[in-house]
Amino acid sequence: MMDDEICTIVKKSATCRKRAGRIGTMHTSHHDEIARRALGAAIADPFFSEALFDALPDVVFFVKDEQCRYVVVNQTLAQRCGQKHKAALIGRTPAEVFGHPFGQSYLAQDMAVLAGAAELDEQLELHLYPNRDPGWCLTRKKALRDSHGRIVGLTGVSRDLAMADKKNPAYRKVAAAVSLIHEEYGRPLALAELAATAHMSVAQIERYFLRIFHLTPRQMIIQTRVDAASRLLKGDTSVADIAQACGYGDHSAFTRQFKATTGVTPSQYRQLAVRGG
Repeated sequence: MMDDEICTIVKKSATCRKRAGRIGTMHTSHHDEIARRALGAAIADPFFSEALFDALPDVVFFVKDEQCRYVVVNQTLAQRCGQKHKAALIGRTPAEVFGHPFGQSYLAQDMAVLAGAAELDEQLELHLYPNRDPGWCLTRKKALRDSHGRIVGLTGVSRDLAMADKKNPAYRKVAAAVSLIHEEYGRPLALAELAATAHMSVAQIERYFLRIFHLTPRQMIIQTRVDAASRLLKGDTSVADIAQACGYGDHSAFTRQFKATTGVTPSQYRQLAVRGG
């Protein structure tokens, strides 16, 4: 048999194996989807996960309807809102649960998700609950759709920012970049500079930040700047000067970032801080 004939046979054999693999994958996928739908239809309570989220003290969980009213919440959310029972939140909107202006901000966020504009994915937020000290968390919000694709509600989770994993072998290297952020947050900080400080590549430092701090480098910069701004807003420094001191080139950029992170503008935060003091 000639070499070119052998090559032709090998190629045909490989092609057949690839096709068979694709067919097998398609068949498995189709079977899995049928099984998934069958199980979904058989479950009596679509909110079966509620009890599981009740057992997580560092995670807030909720489901809301088209009017942004709470339909399902976990015990953690109820407790952080100063309520003993979850029923106290059911049927109410964030604007009714949280004080002004936080409630209105959360409501606007929900309405954007319900409108199909955008879903939140690991949004870094500083939550100020009625009966809890300020706490950093990562929030996800996702629209819920019916069988025809129409948005009928939304669901979301906010999980408290976990402690740094100091046992990770790369912690000391990455800590050098963290120190740079904490010391130099008032100026532009490029990812390449942080990577060079840690003697890592850009890809490496992003990966290790997520593993150790559960944040991207950019999220840590935002967190550090907002923390600093929150402290300064309790004094008499002007908002424009605080923006400059915290690394923002203009007042409007600072206001947008601060509100996206805390739910209120810097001026509103100052008023609340003064009132609370």
